[in-house]
Amino acid sequence: MKYLVIMAFAGILGSLSLALIFLMKDKGKSDRMANALTVRISLSVLLFLMLLFFYWMGWITPTGLRLRPS
Repeated sequence: MKYLVIMAFAGILGSLSLALIFLMKDKGKSDRMANALTVRISLSVLLFLMLLFFYWMGWITPTGLRLRPS
């Protein structure tokens, strides 16, 4: 499960990198940058929904901040 989240995050960063490369190379003459950003947003939404599902199933739990007693 941890590796699935890491792979999704790596895909998001990779898609963002590709969008930057396409922005620099194509100078706005093709749709490759828009497609890369669409993939990035889709992966981000999928990661968010996946985390909500993992929480709902009880596979992950919030830990919060651990404060020292004063």
